[in-house]
Amino acid sequence: MATPEAKIAALRRQLNEYSYRYHVLDDPAVSDAEYDSLYRQLATLEYEHPHLVTPDSPTQRVGEQPLSEFSEVRHELLMLSLDNAFSDAELRAFDKRVRERLGLTDIDYAAEVKLDGLAISLLFQHGKLVRAATRGDGATGEDVTTNIRTVKSIPLALRAAAHPAKLEVRGEVFMTRAGFEALNDRQQAHAEKLFANPRNAAAGSLRQLDPRVTATRPLQFLAHGIGAVEQGTLPSSHFATLQALQVWGLPVSPDSARVAGVDECIRYYRELAAKRADLPYEIDGIVFKVDERRHREELGFVSRAPRWAIAYKFPPEEAVTEVLEIEVQVGRTGALTPVARLQPVRVGGVTVTNATLHNADEIRRKDVRVGDTVSVRRAGDVIPEVVRVITAQRPAGATAFTMPAQCPVCGSPAVRTEGEVAIRCRGGLHCRAQSIQSIIHFASRAALDIVGLGEKLVEQLFDAGLVSTIADLYHLEQDKVAALERMGDKSAANLLQALEQSKNTRFDRFLYALGIREVGETTARNLARHFRLDELKQAHAEALCEVRDIGPVVAANIVQFFGDERNIAILEQVRAAGVRWEDEQPGPADDLQGKIFVITGTLPTLSRAQAKEKLLAKGAKVSSSVSAATNYLVVGENPGGKLDKATNLGTIILTEAELLEMLKGSSKN
Repeated sequence: MATPEAKIAALRRQLNEYSYRYHVLDDPAVSDAEYDSLYRQLATLEYEHPHLVTPDSPTQRVGEQPLSEFSEVRHELLMLSLDNAFSDAELRAFDKRVRERLGLTDIDYAAEVKLDGLAISLLFQHGKLVRAATRGDGATGEDVTTNIRTVKSIPLALRAAAHPAKLEVRGEVFMTRAGFEALNDRQQAHAEKLFANPRNAAAGSLRQLDPRVTATRPLQFLAHGIGAVEQGTLPSSHFATLQALQVWGLPVSPDSARVAGVDECIRYYRELAAKRADLPYEIDGIVFKVDERRHREELGFVSRAPRWAIAYKFPPEEAVTEVLEIEVQVGRTGALTPVARLQPVRVGGVTVTNATLHNADEIRRKDVRVGDTVSVRRAGDVIPEVVRVITAQRPAGATAFTMPAQCPVCGSPAVRTEGEVAIRCRGGLHCRAQSIQSIIHFASRAALDIVGLGEKLVEQLFDAGLVSTIADLYHLEQDKVAALERMGDKSAANLLQALEQSKNTRFDRFLYALGIREVGETTARNLARHFRLDELKQAHAEALCEVRDIGPVVAANIVQFFGDERNIAILEQVRAAGVRWEDEQPGPADDLQGKIFVITGTLPTLSRAQAKEKLLAKGAKVSSSVSAATNYLVVGENPGGKLDKATNLGTIILTEAELLEMLKGSSKN
């Protein structure tokens, strides 16, 4: 007679096999009722023998306790974005760049659908799922492991095959069209908020603090790549890697293909575009990746995108509707933006009620008027815009729109600086709109990431007189916050806890959070590598222009920001409230800044990508080929011709150990 342990093991094998056939192979072996019956048998046995329960059992997908927050995960390898192509000519130009860099006349690509979902990293250690994280800003994301475990198409343990001991799988969490419609039907039946589109529904479902809620949502997963790998090897091509992922138990898109040359890429693109509406999920383009891994390593990366991949986006969708009104919004930097309020219309699977008119010049060029019938375009997550006016349908008496001479929010003068397109309010932080937007920006995910502090709550806090600047956030009192509409003690306590947690940040995120004009995430990161805060406050334009990617305009904005006594006073109040970062010492203003490295051969412990990330973090540059400008060649096993060329040029040769020692000795971020 079989022991309980043997019965449990057999049931788990059965259920995992059925799940694999259903979710990965799309070839169900049993009915839902049969699966549920086996599942109940397993759950009963585990209840009777709790010491036999393991984390990777099919019964252990849903945790019991809601989370209080999502913790931060720093990706070992950056989760990069992709460059885009919008025409055959742009795709051909990408192919030409690839072939010229590789010195090839033809190249094979792996083609995949570009899902409109949420990028996720799954980490498997010795075959067990140990962590899942969102992409976030590419460098850091949120730990959503408890929620990912509820997604049935994601295995809790890889199938018994020759997979690496450490395997990071990257892919998309999404909802099918049918799943999205069923979810909204359920939301409507319970008088709950409807989701705008499948992507928003998937993102909102995955970021639920209670995994039991996530478990009720019809989330799916498809793998499309690999991140960090240790103690194991991968196939030599991307397409073969996708096949290996499927063998290991992970679903991949059935529409993936290997295509030869750019003409085949274009044929594949048109084939998928033609059947786009019939696919079970929404896609917004096709991703083409150089198939051979060795070619990818040679091509490398530029900025935050690989040179070996591109997303060929589908044309944006358009619809015709009526302009009901034209309003002017005031942004964080005081820019006045005209916005068309529209008769609601469906565009690209989303109901659109507003569309940007950009600026005074654009509204004059398109001659958009109230009452006009217009064509509206939406592409992916891009803000909808008015493409053109259908003048033949213009109503009689429609008058041209004129931008206001005063700020519509605070009444301050609205002026246009010479050389700029935007008309800006001169009210600064005295303007309600600018103050509110500056606080919203400060709390955003890429900045201080204050969970729960959204636009509606910021407006409530501002209008109640509880905040007027970002510094006031750190002096909020729980009872006063709890008294706001739709808050209460628990919500107020959660907000104050999120504010307290936001005090521990990074210098680059803090700089970005300040909302200095034209200082985005990358510029903030470059500044943080060169200056301490006190040095940055005193820096002149010439010194700022020495920083990578900073020109005279951005430098002038930085000088102007730190030259404003009101900004300095607010900044000092924020610091006095306890906002801090680990190390305020500048980063690579040392011997690695701007130095050019080339990596060749197989390193003992680091992959080339890991070595590259470590160098880039110190301000160095990493090239794929040796030249007279190369400062260092990092050499592993089987280095090839690069070592000979570097030796002839007199380039300094480093082992991995010497590289790590050099990195250890250089200044920290």
